[in-house]
Amino acid sequence: MRALGDPRVTAEPLDVEDEDWARRSQADLQPVRVRRIVVTPPWCAAFARDGASNGDILIVVVPSTGFGTGHHASTRLCLDLLQGIAVRGRTVLDIGTGSGVLAMATAGLAARFVAAVDNDADAIDAARENLALNGMGPSVHLECADFCSLEPAKADIVVANLTGDLLRRAAADVVRHLSAGGDLILSGVLADEQSAVVAAFESAGAKLQAVVAEDEWVGLRLRLPAEPVTDLPR
Repeated sequence: MRALGDPRVTAEPLDVEDEDWARRSQADLQPVRVRRIVVTPPWCAAFARDGASNGDILIVVVPSTGFGTGHHASTRLCLDLLQGIAVRGRTVLDIGTGSGVLAMATAGLAARFVAAVDNDADAIDAARENLALNGMGPSVHLECADFCSLEPAKADIVVANLTGDLLRRAAADVVRHLSAGGDLILSGVLADEQSAVVAAFESAGAKLQAVVAEDEWVGLRLRLPAEPVTDLPR
């Protein structure tokens, strides 16, 4: 027991049993559809499959401490923007993968190779569980790391669903992982952060292509210009 400056107030540690609070608190989650991508918790998977149409991509996600069940606006904005670009046959880097839902979405959209990084080991464990649940284990390479410390990936598509402040501060580190001519999908940005985030990424060389919004959140699609073609010597 420890005093807190006031002799009338003390504090002591208390062990609290892990009662699987995350899963219990999200027990009422239902499937979420974003165009042809459907994200569902396991207990609704059969229902979601029955309602799926040809061409739909079904992603089963176990609610956990890893961010991203498809029920947050920023995740939905990323899913929407990803379906507005060509993904098939391209390489993808998912920064801050959380539960892995965006990495699995790009794999479902037929990306050639998907790498997903997160600096939270619990998130990587959650992503690994979800990949196995969806039979996508071999399709996505997971790594627990700070993306700022990684060697440039030079991916065709970079997805980063983080926070507006982190994106603004790390814009150059995000862009260095993108190949020339590549697409950048960003979210976790509040509407009043949009201008600052866009300015940071445009300073790093990317150009704004599209903005989508839901409630107070925005999703951004930018592109890194292709390298100029130089004339061959005559």
